Amino acid sequence: MKIPIKYSLRNFKKRKLTTGITVVGIALVVFVFAAVLMMAYGIQKTLISTGADDNVIVLRKAAQNEISSVVTGDQQNIISVLPYIAKTADGKPIISNEPVVVINLPKKSGGMSNITARGVSDQVKKLRPNVKLVDGRMFNFGSKELIVGRSIHERFDGADIGEEIRFAGDEWTVVGIFEAGGSGFESEIWGDALQLLSTFNRGSTVSAVTLKLDNPENFEKFKSTFLTDRRLQQLEVKIEKLHFEEQSEMMATFIRILGIFVTIIFSLGATIGAMITMYAAVANRTVEIGTLRALGFRRTSVLVTFLSESLLISIIGAVIGLLLASSLQFFSISTLNFASFSELEFKFALSPEIIISSFIFATVMGLLGGFLPSVRAARLKIVDALRSS
Repeated sequence: MKIPIKYSLRNFKKRKLTTGITVVGIALVVFVFAAVLMMAYGIQKTLISTGADDNVIVLRKAAQNEISSVVTGDQQNIISVLPYIAKTADGKPIISNEPVVVINLPKKSGGMSNITARGVSDQVKKLRPNVKLVDGRMFNFGSKELIVGRSIHERFDGADIGEEIRFAGDEWTVVGIFEAGGSGFESEIWGDALQLLSTFNRGSTVSAVTLKLDNPENFEKFKSTFLTDRRLQQLEVKIEKLHFEEQSEMMATFIRILGIFVTIIFSLGATIGAMITMYAAVANRTVEIGTLRALGFRRTSVLVTFLSESLLISIIGAVIGLLLASSLQFFSISTLNFASFSELEFKFALSPEIIISSFIFATVMGLLGGFLPSVRAARLKIVDALRSS
């Protein structure tokens, strides 16, 4: 015979304070757990959106990022005449030979931070159509002018239109501000590739070559042609989106491991809180338990009832914690990107997987916290329970 659900609900009303404290504790742990996962997912989402499925990036083999990569002028010329590269109406390949460097800028909040400066070619608009100017104008090629990402404009000094940014001994004038759909490009500044090469005395050597395929399905054909050329054996070719996804893995993994470790420590407190609450419930309802057993309710029914109460507390806490965590999606934060050693702004992002993981995490806390008290309640002898009155 099963114990009615309303019996458990009635007992929640009697223990409002202890139940409320336990719910709050679980909610806070779930909030931290979800926030950590949302942070890692937000970084991945930001960097993955930086790349495109029909763009290919060429880097030196074993290079961890664009900054540590080198592509010579001769190699650039060979790549530019390979087949399967998309072309403009006048027959020019849609390709950008890009030097990428890290410079220092003062933050509006105080202190200095690294940011990425990228040199681009005149094909960049066709290569990255998601990049849109929101203020000012595009820089003139052949001049020391810059456009800055929205994040740089908001967080760093000297990044307003008309102001100058000094690096490598040259003054660069900011002439525009751009957005890139929330991607990592918004944490960069862009200028003419040739001018950037001249400023850093790099000759014709760039960090990476990015090109657009005439058809995304032709990547394997392009890669096969690329690999057959011995002059390009020191280089490797990847889909741009895959490259940026790989860039996010180390940082996202580090955040997950560190965050989950801290969350587990917090969860011990919440689990103990749930256990104390359920033990108190058993102690206060000893006579009731004896009466239920005398009326014919089985030990299993008592066990399931108390365990269900613990799970219900944890689920309520999970719902509250997730609601709090979901509000983080309206906030943006910046951190140092381990892959590029430069500032990266991103938003917390919630996914169905994070919601499911949070509920599973809360359920485990509820089971661990409620199991022993539930077993104790089920094992009470009828005579002993009734005598305690």
